[in-house]
Amino acid sequence: MAQELPDVSPDRRNGPTPLSWAIMGGHEEVVKMILERDDIDANIADGHGQTPLFVAAWKGHEEVVKMLLRRNDVYPDTRTEFGETPLFPAICEGREGVLKILLQRTDVNPNTVNDYGQTPLFRAAWEGPEEAVKMLLERADIKASTVDRHSQSPLLVAASRGHEGVVKMLLKREDVKANTINAWGQSPLSEASLKGHEGVVKMLLETQDVNPNTPDSIGQTSLSIAAGKGHEGVVRMLLNRADINASPISKWGQSPLSLALWNGHEGVAKMLLEREDVNPNIADALGQTPLFIAAEKGLVRVVQMLLGRAEVNPNAADNNGKTPLSQATWEGHEEVVKMLLEREDIDASAMDKCGQTPLSEAACRGHERVVKMLLERVDVNFNTVDENGQSPLSMAAWGGHEGVVKMLLERVDIEPNITNKKGLTPLFIAAYEGHEGVVKILLDRNDVNPNLADSIGQRPLFIAAQNGHEGVVKIFLERADVNVDMNNREGRRTLSLALDRGHHAIVELLSEHRNFIPTSDGNGITTLSPPQIQISAPPKGSSGSDVQN
Repeated sequence: MAQELPDVSPDRRNGPTPLSWAIMGGHEEVVKMILERDDIDANIADGHGQTPLFVAAWKGHEEVVKMLLRRNDVYPDTRTEFGETPLFPAICEGREGVLKILLQRTDVNPNTVNDYGQTPLFRAAWEGPEEAVKMLLERADIKASTVDRHSQSPLLVAASRGHEGVVKMLLKREDVKANTINAWGQSPLSEASLKGHEGVVKMLLETQDVNPNTPDSIGQTSLSIAAGKGHEGVVRMLLNRADINASPISKWGQSPLSLALWNGHEGVAKMLLEREDVNPNIADALGQTPLFIAAEKGLVRVVQMLLGRAEVNPNAADNNGKTPLSQATWEGHEEVVKMLLEREDIDASAMDKCGQTPLSEAACRGHERVVKMLLERVDVNFNTVDENGQSPLSMAAWGGHEGVVKMLLERVDIEPNITNKKGLTPLFIAAYEGHEGVVKILLDRNDVNPNLADSIGQRPLFIAAQNGHEGVVKIFLERADVNVDMNNREGRRTLSLALDRGHHAIVELLSEHRNFIPTSDGNGITTLSPPQIQISAPPKGSSGSDVQN
């Protein structure tokens, strides 16, 4: 009795068939034996739609591919779940021998589109194998300009990837348009400019139908893109075009010059500024001019070039009213500040929309040399306040910038007790922040009142004790004119508040001061009486009841 042969063509929906396994393992003899069976279905796909031929093309087994293609039941254009035929893995895996075998067949469609809208030529242009591209382009029925679902052509992706040989082959074809754009308005030239592929850019610019001024979806041209990325070689090639627009404006108002400056590309900025057709005063959507950006970035040479252009306005403010000088002072770019202050038409006291001046910006950041340069000018008012009533001295005190505070206090007409809208003096602000050095400097002046309260009746000592700044409290207690335990408008007293906050060391300092008199606050709570209050923290391991007893 003849033995029943095993089924070698099962329905394997979730995995490969024995034939596919044999192909994956490269076992040609096993493949041959399986294919000799009369009951074999050589076109059964696995759970992903991959047929034995697809697997053989993927693995590059040329003899197996030939064996399969000799069969009448093998369809060379069977698609996977993603719509890919055997041509796709042959290209992606660099299987040129397999690709050649497949393309010799008239029943193989070289223009099959997968689920992403990509053709085999598109994938070849993306991957960059020149021989594969050449074989595909030799097919008379090839469509060389088919775009994917994002409207990207083989030329665009080849340009983007920098595949010069592929770009060269595609540009030789009459059916390939060099100006085709994708869904984002990007062209092969703009993509090559973005990546800095100089060889590709050169080839594209030599093509007659290339427009270098085509904007993308946000209004940026190839020049804008290359300038923003700092690709000097590409920028130079583009600027050599007679038809180039050197000052295109994007949807956000950015020019190639401003984009180069934002990213710190001085070399590109210099190339652009050497051209007379570059407008150096174009402001972006934020109102920031190239000078503003260069000043903020501290690009000294660019600032110098811009200030050398007669049409540049050194006081042009952005949408917030900030000028190039205020930005340079904020960042502490001393050389830029110096160059700007040397301009006769500079406004050294220009206020932004918040009322802040270059001096207040520099004082806030503690840039001593910048503050010194500004204070040497007669047109700088050092008592000017912003919309919150903050003066340069207040800002320096807030930041704890002792050197700046000293410089400001050396001015005879400085107002050391100036208050902001909340009634805070520079001394109060320094005490609040715990800046001991600034507190000392201010209290060394005879005209600084240590007892001036804010709008809710809090005094500098009160706020220092509340915030636990022991060193500041000590400085105040060394003065005879400081009221040690005054109450605020809510009736809370200095010591009781320090006690509530758990600042035991400060409680002890206040209670031991010669001017301290135990009193009750507005809530009827006694500020301190040694028999009633345990000043020191309880020892580790003790309970709250131990402290109370």
